[in-house]
Amino acid sequence: MKLRLEARVSSASPEAVGRLLVEKFSAASVMREGDDWVVRAVITGVEPRAANRALLTELRRLERKTRLRAEWTSAGRVHRFFDYVPKGVRKVRPEDSRGAG
Repeated sequence: MKLRLEARVSSASPEAVGRLLVEKFSAASVMREGDDWVVRAVITGVEPRAANRALLTELRRLERKTRLRAEWTSAGRVHRFFDYVPKGVRKVRPEDSRGAG
C-alpha cells in the first residue's frame, strides 16, 4: 500500500532525530523549521497505524522525548495521529490529493 506522509517531529535531541529522518527519507522532503523537522514523503507500508507506530518507535529509540504529529494519506483517506494516538480520519480533499495513492 502506498502511503503519503506529512509530519512534524519535535524532540529533545533535534540534531540526532534529524540525521535519522534524513537517512530514512533520503528521497523525500525533510526540512528544519526552528527546532522541529517537517517531513513529506511517499512510502510503501501496510497501513497508516502500523506505519505511524513503526516510525515513532524508531524515533523514540533514539530520543525518548520525541513527538510526532503525522497525517498518513492512503486510499482516499487522511489518517491523523499525535504520537501513537489516532486523532481522526477524513476523506481526501482535492487539494490533498497531490501524489496520494
